[in-house]
Amino acid sequence: MRTLISTAFISLDGVVEAPGGEPGYRNSGWTFKLVDFLPEAYEIKGREQGEATALLLGRVSYEAFSPVWPDMAEFPEYRTMPKYVVSTTLAEDDLVTNWGETTILRSLDEVAALKETEGGPIIVHGSAALNRSLSDAGLIDRYHLLVFPLLLGAGKRLFSDTDKDAQKLRLVEHEVYANGIQKNVFDVVR
Repeated sequence: MRTLISTAFISLDGVVEAPGGEPGYRNSGWTFKLVDFLPEAYEIKGREQGEATALLLGRVSYEAFSPVWPDMAEFPEYRTMPKYVVSTTLAEDDLVTNWGETTILRSLDEVAALKETEGGPIIVHGSAALNRSLSDAGLIDRYHLLVFPLLLGAGKRLFSDTDKDAQKLRLVEHEVYANGIQKNVFDVVR
């Protein structure tokens, strides 16, 4: 069974919306506008590219990343890595042609089936709504969180507010950086 890893830049109050400057959010770009850049705080991002064997995205994140990420020097491993987009509305004609193999998954059942295939870790970037659904369905195995020392108030959140049983997490790696960012890696305890 493959490991499904959710990776996120997240504010202390749980917001994951527009960390890189995506339009339409009042605090857009909060990761670089409001916190000093320290390269060592982002080491996990390079490690994720080296360890992941597939990329899973929701439709909104796919539509935001696919015009930009294929040509970015920061994401070379993601160029050729198989990609999966979870969407009920995206059509094959909507997929970009310069970003490698991309498969549309129409349901969480298809994500669960993908996890049962042979291969290494699958990483989820962005995709706030998808992350909430995956978590509620018990499909996420690990969280890679870079927690920023910010309170952003309104915005898309990583975790759902669904009334459900408590989910225990085990901290397997952590570090605090001089700029206040905390790296927290949690395994989901089943």
